[in-house]
Amino acid sequence: MEDGVRNDSNNPTPPGLTHLDEHGQASMVDVGWKPETEREAVARGFVSMQEETLRLVKEGLVKKGDVFTIARLAGIMGAKQTSQLIPLCHPIPLDQVVVELQADDDECGVHITATARTEAKTGVEMEALTAVSVAALTIYDMCKSVDRGMRIQDIRLARKRGGKSGEIILEE
Repeated sequence: MEDGVRNDSNNPTPPGLTHLDEHGQASMVDVGWKPETEREAVARGFVSMQEETLRLVKEGLVKKGDVFTIARLAGIMGAKQTSQLIPLCHPIPLDQVVVELQADDDECGVHITATARTEAKTGVEMEALTAVSVAALTIYDMCKSVDRGMRIQDIRLARKRGGKSGEIILEE
């Protein structure tokens, strides 16, 4: 077994590109044989904006409503829809999704951190990354009428644990 994929007569997928079959065609990875384990993933991102936009967000004065509450809810909802948005992504039961938003006056924007947890046969990295992405898009959508120059930046996996890979820490 390499890269979490069995290479036997039932699953001849070459190691490395796990979503391709032996003919190079897109294929959903067979995780049916894998044991369920506790898994967690943390993803992060940032939305930069003008100082005035950040002030409006922090003071709850954006016309569309409370940006932090709506973006948090959107991130959670996005995580729950990951398998419908990302081709070949397995639907997994989510035990918890937490989306944290932090205004940053120095960098003039909002830091987003999403943590996804499950006990399943495959990881929750895509769910955490989707939560950050959808929260960031929601912030953009809610604030675009006052700031067309916002930028969604640096969406990335920060760490994960569980499964065959164990714990991977890319940043604290």
